[in-house]
Amino acid sequence: MIFQMGANLDTETYDTSKNDKKKKVSNKIEPKNQHQLVFTYEKRKGKPVTLVGRFNISNEDKKNVLKLLKKKLACGGAIKEEWIEIQGDVKDKIITILESDGWKFRK
Repeated sequence: MIFQMGANLDTETYDTSKNDKKKKVSNKIEPKNQHQLVFTYEKRKGKPVTLVGRFNISNEDKKNVLKLLKKKLACGGAIKEEWIEIQGDVKDKIITILESDGWKFRK
């Protein structure tokens, strides 16, 4: 056949592995005064979401930080990998709450 379309399946072995282009995250747990937290602001379906992140702490500690933020800010939130997502544009309030708790931020 002259016309070929798609992959070449003439060989016996096939490479089906995905190339993971995401950055590998180190699972090294750091104390909270050595973190350099950053903020990202997104709009999802027209609603603002503030991301605070790169927490290199245990899952239990992440849950405690999220619980503290949700309680103080009276809003919803979630944990996605090493980021904490908080509903609303509340960057300034998050800074004051977490600095009083001993966290540091990248300026």
